[in-house]
Amino acid sequence: MDTPIKAKPAVDLRDYLAEERTFLAWIRTGIALMVFGFVVARFGIFLEQLHLSQQFSAAQPHELSPWFGATLITTGALVNLFSARRFMRLAGEVERNQFADRSLSRQGVFMASFLALVGIAMTIYLILFLAQPPGAAFASIAIGK
Repeated sequence: MDTPIKAKPAVDLRDYLAEERTFLAWIRTGIALMVFGFVVARFGIFLEQLHLSQQFSAAQPHELSPWFGATLITTGALVNLFSARRFMRLAGEVERNQFADRSLSRQGVFMASFLALVGIAMTIYLILFLAQPPGAAFASIAIGK
């Protein structure tokens, strides 16, 4: 008669708070990506000003900086959108006691891979275009090389 009734476990507040901390970490990551994208987009303007202040005859254009910057800003915005969607889904699962531990965050793996590719592309850009002396890009274009 004193057999305990097996009750459905109540939602653990720690699970919800852990999901909220993860969500806030993704939001901070998205904001940092957007800020870094803005800095990268303005980096080309800074380099042009630096070349002009050193009295070079022609400033080397840095046309890819705005594209890399826009890519990072867009990535940051997408991170924020996907993290909001993920948080809403997981918070709902916690409330319905349907939460299952997940060992792999596909969003995290995708973002790490994408940012690694953007980093490699930016490194190649810096090596190929910024390592040249000022005006060398114009000379190679004018000669047809």
